[in-house]
Amino acid sequence: DVMPFERYVEPGRVALVADGALKGKLVSVVDVIDQTRALVDGPGSGVSRQQIRLNQLHLTKFRLSYPFTAPTRVVRKAWTEAKLNEKWAESQWAKNLANKEKRAQMTDFDRFKLSSARVKRNRARTAVFKSLKVKAARSGVFGKKKVPKTPAKKIRTK
Repeated sequence: DVMPFERYVEPGRVALVADGALKGKLVSVVDVIDQTRALVDGPGSGVSRQQIRLNQLHLTKFRLSYPFTAPTRVVRKAWTEAKLNEKWAESQWAKNLANKEKRAQMTDFDRFKLSSARVKRNRARTAVFKSLKVKAARSGVFGKKKVPKTPAKKIRTK
């Protein structure tokens, strides 16, 4: 099955500005000016009504319902009724952007702490995996014959 494209540049479509001065802001398309530009308004994100190039927009799954070329007050009302800021904050896209921002703000020491935490986690995970693997081999799971218990290794001293 091929999924049809469902995000169209249409009045009410909410988009994320990808670059320029408004990068990272949410806007709603009010009108399509021509094949490369749209009139947008973002009353909930502090963006005044203006035209923007379509290649600067990333269309989201959200869509507000208001009439064609509605004034800002109508767009604001639709924005608040749809609880768009809350829905956006809950979306995985917004969370990923926040994580990206957080990662960009990390210091060298933060990166070191993250790296050492990863090492600890991976060692713990490996230890559990190996113990499960040994238990499975001894119990004869996967059609293997029982492996005798190996004696504890002698600690070498010089």
